[in-house]
Amino acid sequence: MGPFDAAIGIAQKSLQFVQETSPSLIFLGFAVSLLVGSALLYLTLYLVAPVPRPPYPSEKTYTTILPDGSPSSPQPLPSWLDSHIARKNLARRKHSSKLLEDIPVDPASVFISVVVPAYNEETRLAGMLEEAVEYLQDAYGDAHGPSVEATKPSTSATQRRGVNGSGKGQQQHQHQDGSTGMNGAVTAAETTRAPGRGWEILIVSDGSTDATLNTALSFARSHQLEQYPFPTAVPGPWRSGPASKKATQIPHGSIRVVSLEQNRGKGGAVVHGMRHVRGEYVVFADADGASKFEDLGRLVKGCREVEDERGRGVAIGSRAHLVGSEAVVKRSAIRNFLMHSFHLLLRLMTPPATSRIRDTQCGFKLFSRASLPFIVPYMHSEGWIFDVEMLMLAELGGIPMTEVAIGWKEVLGSKLNVLWDSLGMAWGLAILRLAWAMGVYRRN
Repeated sequence: MGPFDAAIGIAQKSLQFVQETSPSLIFLGFAVSLLVGSALLYLTLYLVAPVPRPPYPSEKTYTTILPDGSPSSPQPLPSWLDSHIARKNLARRKHSSKLLEDIPVDPASVFISVVVPAYNEETRLAGMLEEAVEYLQDAYGDAHGPSVEATKPSTSATQRRGVNGSGKGQQQHQHQDGSTGMNGAVTAAETTRAPGRGWEILIVSDGSTDATLNTALSFARSHQLEQYPFPTAVPGPWRSGPASKKATQIPHGSIRVVSLEQNRGKGGAVVHGMRHVRGEYVVFADADGASKFEDLGRLVKGCREVEDERGRGVAIGSRAHLVGSEAVVKRSAIRNFLMHSFHLLLRLMTPPATSRIRDTQCGFKLFSRASLPFIVPYMHSEGWIFDVEMLMLAELGGIPMTEVAIGWKEVLGSKLNVLWDSLGMAWGLAILRLAWAMGVYRRN
């Protein structure tokens, strides 16, 4: 008897067994199988779903450049998240009737916080920072915030008001109508509300083994010291410019550098930085400078247009309008195929609002401060797929989201392995969606 005949015999016996078995027993067997299968799937997810490690003590400190040009000793990072958790725990102990989600977060002390995840970025970081500080200083003023500026103005603030030592003010960066003349970029006059001033950059070195830390601190030193000759601007992806172009002078303490002892992945570095931001708005931006930093104003404006009554909103920088452009067409066929395949998976595996976002992976996203407690404490993904989890959590929390077109260009030196990282992102997306759906991840 051949294999085909054996298979037919097994099928006949199975059919006979089903016919002789009562329906209730069949239903019970099916229910037990479903229960066991679900339990095994839950156990598998529990074992494979990523759980971020707690930060080491040294990772909750930062280094900056002091007014005399020397690096500071490690300083404790402020943490709105630690304060928020303490308030929530206190409310639980008091059995407060106040909803935990309504517990306010620490107030902002600057207008914009920029989180820059950096892993071995010694060659690309300075150019990105040059373009960032030029826009930030011009649009949002000094990094100390209004309370400090009112009592002890920084050098650049004094110069901007025209009361420097010579009695002659420097030329204003902004025109009288509030525009900056920056090729159509949305300006501070269009995006800020009182006080609307002050900025910080938080560079999170993700276990870098090169000179990323020194590059960041050297940049801060050369750009903030009044007693040194004004430095020449570092060419960036969007502004090669003449070699003689002067760099933007920044106040001390505006750039803070955090060093992670072990590499966590881009998502882990971003989330770590977002736990310690001081801004009313928080944006994370890639260290390669591929996203046009001047478009930050567009993100702020877009976020404000959709914010709810609690001040919650998310603005997503998008490259979707570039599909079909030369920047995308020149990519390899395999890269474009994987891109479209991943977008299809996103539409099939994410909740409705997230699935409608055309570009979830652009490294230029802005969050209002009020939205952070609904997203940051519940993050698990530390790899490339972390963007999707952030957007899913925003949707789960009922936070309005908007997609904003930004400028973007390909920059050499990407650490993304197109094939393997794409497969990893697909796997991560499946684990992420199932873990939240089956209760492995929870919001409590």
